[in-house]
Amino acid sequence: MELPDPVALAAGLREVLAQVVDPRKRRGVRHGLVVVLTATVCAVVAGARSFVAVAEWVADLPVEVAAVLGTARRCPSEATIRRLLGKVDADRFDAVLGAFVQDLCTDVAPPVGAGCWQWTVRPCAAPATPAAPPPARSARGRVGICSR
Repeated sequence: MELPDPVALAAGLREVLAQVVDPRKRRGVRHGLVVVLTATVCAVVAGARSFVAVAEWVADLPVEVAAVLGTARRCPSEATIRRLLGKVDADRFDAVLGAFVQDLCTDVAPPVGAGCWQWTVRPCAAPATPAAPPPARSARGRVGICSR
């Protein structure tokens, strides 16, 4: 199974995240909502687990990837990411991102014999063979062929 190219998916992700309403006033906006959300989603998928980690991930991007995400000119700071994500409508963001991921999952069919557990695809294990009964123990706690 071939996984999609993340750089190629960034354009579709940006288009989908444009459906989230920017809660900020227009005056003084340095980073577009779509740029911050796209960079944050990509950073979290890459393993970032805090606002600082997201900001560091965005700052360390190669020039080509930063250009695709829209952060080539200026990177959002940790404070900008934290404040903006705190203001975004979480339900709308979840619905939009969930629909995007669901569309990706329908494009990539799971291999034959695979089962879905929540959001991951894992191969089904062969049925477990029954375990052998434990050996008999004597009154003294020793393992033996027969108990006395």
